[in-house]
Amino acid sequence: MGTSTERSRTRPRSTPFREGGAPAGEWGGRAVGSDAVRSRDYGTDVLAGGRRPKRAIPELPADRDLVVEVAGDGFCGAVVDCAKDVVTLEDRRGRRRLFPLAPAGFLLDGQPVTLVRPRPAAPRKSRPGRTASGSVAVPDAPARVARGSRIWVEGLHDAALVERVWGDDLRVEAVVVEPLDGVDDLAARVRAFAPERGRRLGVLVDHLVPGSKESRVVARVTDPHVLVVGHPYVDVWQAVKPAALGIAGWPEVPRGLDWKDGVCRALGWSDPRDGWRRVLGAVDSYADLEVPLLRSMEELIDFVTG
Repeated sequence: MGTSTERSRTRPRSTPFREGGAPAGEWGGRAVGSDAVRSRDYGTDVLAGGRRPKRAIPELPADRDLVVEVAGDGFCGAVVDCAKDVVTLEDRRGRRRLFPLAPAGFLLDGQPVTLVRPRPAAPRKSRPGRTASGSVAVPDAPARVARGSRIWVEGLHDAALVERVWGDDLRVEAVVVEPLDGVDDLAARVRAFAPERGRRLGVLVDHLVPGSKESRVVARVTDPHVLVVGHPYVDVWQAVKPAALGIAGWPEVPRGLDWKDGVCRALGWSDPRDGWRRVLGAVDSYADLEVPLLRSMEELIDFVTG
């Protein structure tokens, strides 16, 4: 065991010095601590700069006929109703299911979206004092009993497009538009209607061109109180100008393929229901329609109201 003098020599000094006179705990006159050795180029988390911000999920109004897929479920359908917290979808087989309006709960064109309840529709823009057809508007026109005369169109899409552009005019004139679901039995339907003076019938036919099936069907209708006119387009969709939809033109569809299915496939639309939502939504006024349809509709309105 050493003496007290030996212990004092081996005991470390309270403030040791290195060669040159600087304290052993300093470097260039600064204390060497945890703050001094931390790089000035990095924060406390060296990986923080590599993190990517989360992509915001877009919100989309659950408008009627919007076609979406349910994330994690696979059910694909069109919106038929939207309540406060749930949306009802209907698939192409007519099956309906309810789903909550959950964040990122649906897919549109493969991308996640959050469906929200639609806001009340704003009034469609039109020229001041004009209807969508370009006619002079009649504000606050009183309701009238419907005329005995009618305008028939081939299907629901035709009827919706006519309502979109000529609806105001037809309400003022008290003319009802009725869809036929095809014109194959047109002659029989006309006989059942029994047109006469004051009870005229106007018919709008798709693809009314020489040599077509439609032209042969129409040739069998000879009643003087009936006017049948048409347009050259395979479907009334084509009567909407491509520019209104932001496309270069309507695609050519091979024979044997359903026209609407072929168009949707070529344009990248989900299905005909989604396609029709886009087509109808692109129409604000007569300026979005082709001349042959405009001319035919004006002829029919003049005929049934004359």
